[in-house]
Amino acid sequence: MALAVPATLWLLVAFAAPMAIVLLLAVQESPDPFAPISLMPSLAQFAAILGDSYYIETIASTILLGLGVTLAAATLGYPLALWLARLPAQWRPYAFAIVLIPLLTNVVVRSLGIVLLLAPDGLVNGLLSPLGLGRPQGWLFTHFAVGLALTQVFLPFMVLALYDSLVQADKRLDEAAASLGASRIRRFFAVTLPLSLPGLRAGLTIVFLLASTAYVSATILGGKKVWVAGMIVWQEALTNLNAPTAAAMAVIMLVWGIAFAVLAERVVRVLTPWLQKAGAKPFAFELPPELARRLVALGDAAGGIVARVLLGLAIFLLIFPLTLVVVQSFNDVPQASVAGFRAFTFKWYAAAFDASTYLRDARNSLELALISMLIALTLALPAAFALVRAEFPGKGAVAAFWMLPLALPHVAIAVGMLRLLQWFIAIPPFWGLVMVHVVVILPFCISMLRTSVLQLDRSLEEAASSLGATRGLVFVTTILPNLAPGLAVAGILAFLISFGEVTVTSFLTTARMQTLPVRIYAEASFSLEPTVHAISALTIVGTVALLAIVNRFVKLDRVWAR
Repeated sequence: MALAVPATLWLLVAFAAPMAIVLLLAVQESPDPFAPISLMPSLAQFAAILGDSYYIETIASTILLGLGVTLAAATLGYPLALWLARLPAQWRPYAFAIVLIPLLTNVVVRSLGIVLLLAPDGLVNGLLSPLGLGRPQGWLFTHFAVGLALTQVFLPFMVLALYDSLVQADKRLDEAAASLGASRIRRFFAVTLPLSLPGLRAGLTIVFLLASTAYVSATILGGKKVWVAGMIVWQEALTNLNAPTAAAMAVIMLVWGIAFAVLAERVVRVLTPWLQKAGAKPFAFELPPELARRLVALGDAAGGIVARVLLGLAIFLLIFPLTLVVVQSFNDVPQASVAGFRAFTFKWYAAAFDASTYLRDARNSLELALISMLIALTLALPAAFALVRAEFPGKGAVAAFWMLPLALPHVAIAVGMLRLLQWFIAIPPFWGLVMVHVVVILPFCISMLRTSVLQLDRSLEEAASSLGATRGLVFVTTILPNLAPGLAVAGILAFLISFGEVTVTSFLTTARMQTLPVRIYAEASFSLEPTVHAISALTIVGTVALLAIVNRFVKLDRVWAR
């Protein structure tokens, strides 16, 4: 029980308290920032939002955008996850880099790659123009641009969720179906897809929740012409200083996220009766025999080609925008959004290293990520032992509470923490950021260290104890060395996630306390200086180098394994 206390206390202070403040702000009568906090609940903020056609249109547009991104991520993610799961084991870690490099590169850099792809002289416009489908101003500042950027950003989460289910599926079922004469398309719909439904449900839920609450990519690709709910939260909280309306909008986002998760759970429950308790009624749906025969024939003829095309598109979407950013960092162009290559130059790197603001912000990000990583590991290690080896009342509820920061909108956490810091102004902004960053990375650290603790050989500890070693000595001389690879991997990934975090961080930075991703975000939103590509390219190279180090400790395909 004592092992669970440190992580629980941290999350109570830095996560539960901000969320409670969001709920309190959402039920305030007055939006006046100087009005006293009332304990009498009011629905005035919700009524104001739901009675305003602009807010309603934005909410509807955001939900539709989230659904479209979720559908696109599932369509592109499934072939990629299936390909990864069926690769020979020796090649899988290298192929996994296709997913992990974008995942751990910050969202602003990836969005900049999409800007180059959709620019007036970008690749998409160049391909569509001969067909009469190009646009003079490119495809920027449209819902398509925002949707494509969000799909690129959240596609790795769908792939990881699906891969987890596909790799654990019993391959003998597919072999048995093949031996009975089932074609490839029949085996896919009768065996592979049903077995992967739990992973698909997790992927759909995660991607919808993240896509429908995101605002960074929408700001960069939407150019203030496409508005989403997260941008309203940001504007109300930071520009209009209207915390109650921002909090009410965050709560509405939370409600639709929970509603989607419940709906996805119900649908998958109906479709997977074999995973439920005995007595569950199986879902049965049969097409007319002739229609089924024609569809199977069509699937057998075209299914392989379609799968390869989708696989190629998924890999292209994940990697090509990052490649464009690196190439653009050497391009001698007058503006960042000019995609055509003009001439080779190092001047953007020289400008980046000469700019004291970039160096100062990079130092802030490094210090923030290092301190957050060390605190998160210190909290996660006893929590992982509590999950694996301890038995105490409410263990399941505590474990679920530790994972909650992954499931709730980060903008809601940001609004609550922003208000908390405004009330307790004695807390320096840097330590406020540390508190939130630890909340963001702690669930990842606990999950990864739990796997490492499960793999410990307890006979070694028993042997050390039988030789007279104290519990402290056993921990230092036996447990810690065996956990070192897991600690290193969790630490590096936590560092990368914290270093690239911008969704919550942009709410809490000040003029004197900026981080590098927030600086890049500001430059991308308000300036067209190509120096931002040089900084972005350096972060991509840093991410690749750190993943190469991770691969020396644990193969990349096992990093997110349960």
